[in-house]
Amino acid sequence: MQRRALALFSGGLDSILACRVIMAQDIEVLALKFVTPFFDHGLLSRQEQYQQEMREKYRIDVRLVDLSNGYIDLLKKPAHGFGKHFNPCIDCKILMLTRAKELMANYDASFLITGEVLGQRPMSQRRDTMRVIERDSGCEGILLRPLSAQKMNPTLPEEQGIVDRDRLYGFAGRGRKPQLALAREFGIEDFPNPAGGCLLTDPNLAARIERFYNGLFVIDQEQFRADDFRLLLVGRQFRLPGGHWFVLGRNQGENRRLRDLARPGDYLLSMPDRPGPTGLLREDDRIDEQILCQAAALVVRYGKKTGSTRLPADVMVFHRKKEQCLQAVTPLADEVFQEWLV
Repeated sequence: MQRRALALFSGGLDSILACRVIMAQDIEVLALKFVTPFFDHGLLSRQEQYQQEMREKYRIDVRLVDLSNGYIDLLKKPAHGFGKHFNPCIDCKILMLTRAKELMANYDASFLITGEVLGQRPMSQRRDTMRVIERDSGCEGILLRPLSAQKMNPTLPEEQGIVDRDRLYGFAGRGRKPQLALAREFGIEDFPNPAGGCLLTDPNLAARIERFYNGLFVIDQEQFRADDFRLLLVGRQFRLPGGHWFVLGRNQGENRRLRDLARPGDYLLSMPDRPGPTGLLREDDRIDEQILCQAAALVVRYGKKTGSTRLPADVMVFHRKKEQCLQAVTPLADEVFQEWLV
């Protein structure tokens, strides 16, 4: 029988411990780190560095798996609803486990593990909910939770003798003392705090993302892409009259980020002769000269002052490899655009 498991790996202490508990039984573990626009997507740009860090710190072999497209669809109507904010925690776990099960054959693995602890989270780690997750992901019998296994029914890898059940644990509840003690046994001292990193649980960002799904801008849900959500989390966000989507960078780093996120059909705006923000106007088929002028006036409004005032300035518009100069654009008065701020 193949002695290899795939782990759902968040990078938090519980998932680290789950991997190490199974590895301690001379079972090979390959950890899958799922990423979406809402959590850990930045790791894709430094994948090799992250993998090396996990090997050096925890002796865990990690693979990154981008779930963006499936996750964007999931948020349209999660079968099990949302949590306190816009977080579909149950359906999120089902989606990750479903994908992990699909990857088992690729890696010649015979079962799955997670770092879940019975009763630790009120929405997704109740006993009844954990059973629903197993059922709906098609993982009944092959999903082992090493930290709480002794408080749950034996799984196939335990029954088949692949895993020694007596060397698993019976952790439960929200307390962290047992995990911290086990970490000391493994010599693990450097690990992340338990605070969640999912943007969908942040009250302000979750509200913005929910409004986006509910038609904040003139973009159809069927056209949503991962880079839309990366753009949604950058800079000052504006809904221009008519629902057009405009974003202003707040510093040089965000200005660079906007240029990186620009699609070929987007409009990039900046002032050639004065320090100020880069603006990105997401392309749609109803943008006209009036909308461009409104966006340009916002660029000037948030640009650097001349003395104590903001004077008119030229604004360059870059669109489909062409440049247009809007001359002597007057900064927009604050009372005009306050309702445009997202």
